[in-house]
Amino acid sequence: MGMLKLIEWKSDSRDTIVYRVDLEKDYITKGSKLTVREGQACVFCDKGRMADVFLPGMYTLGTDNVPLLTKLMSWKYGFESPFKSDVYFVNTRQFTGEKWGTKNPIIIRDADYGAVRVRAFGTYAFKVDDPYVFLTEISGAVSSFRSSEITEYLRSMAVTRISDIIGESKVPVLDMAGNLVEFGEQVQKGLDEAFKKIGLTVTQFNFENFSLPEALEKALDESASLGILGKNMHVYMQKAQADALKDAAKNPGMAGATMGAGMGVGMGAAFGNMFANMNAQNAQGAQGAGGADTVTCPKCGAKMPAKAQFCPERGTPH
Repeated sequence: MGMLKLIEWKSDSRDTIVYRVDLEKDYITKGSKLTVREGQACVFCDKGRMADVFLPGMYTLGTDNVPLLTKLMSWKYGFESPFKSDVYFVNTRQFTGEKWGTKNPIIIRDADYGAVRVRAFGTYAFKVDDPYVFLTEISGAVSSFRSSEITEYLRSMAVTRISDIIGESKVPVLDMAGNLVEFGEQVQKGLDEAFKKIGLTVTQFNFENFSLPEALEKALDESASLGILGKNMHVYMQKAQADALKDAAKNPGMAGATMGAGMGVGMGAAFGNMFANMNAQNAQGAQGAGGADTVTCPKCGAKMPAKAQFCPERGTPH
């Protein structure tokens, strides 16, 4: 059996939360060195019972810095050397980019559309806030514990909180995209309370998007299209008429077909207005020339203005 002089954890693992030092063939002696790096914490245990916690730094083990372990091992006269203990290193850095999403849609009551099913998805980040509580409540005495072993549990906690907050928010479905940051802050605050009970903390919670039912999205797209078309109907009609005239000029045989097809109504109205204006102008021109305002004298047959009281030929009333 060897005497362990230096206790440390060197690892570049990105998903390991807890690592237990293998002491099966080694003992810890008084004066042994313990190195805890930044982003780590170290917990000494006795027979599965959590004892002393060490934060980042370098330690020389003795009675003063392992008081709980001294008590658990019933050392009457202080640190007894050598001894065996379970030593766990806990990764306290952030675990980022964890994905979440609602497997089943959340049903909300919307003032405009009634009961609507919405889905949401995004990311979150967490880290170990209390190594002692985390080892006690979650990881236990396992030799290694990875983030993938707890993400499903954390995700279910998040979705439960999300459903509750969205259902109570009363935010219209069309305004949800404009409240992503506010939703994230509310969920993070509420979720952090539950995470702390298992020794974790939520460092970030993001909503990336909300998705609506396909039928509602289609209806919204159609409504938006009609709104744009309605505001610019005259522009569309003018362009359609101009295009049809160009095509008719290139191919005279198309004129009749165009009038009888979908363009007929709009173009017929346009041409009708045009001819009506031309007839009105011609009538005004004729009236101005006097052609429609002359009559024949019934006695001599001479032409005279309709409103004249005397015949210009005879000089007497007609």
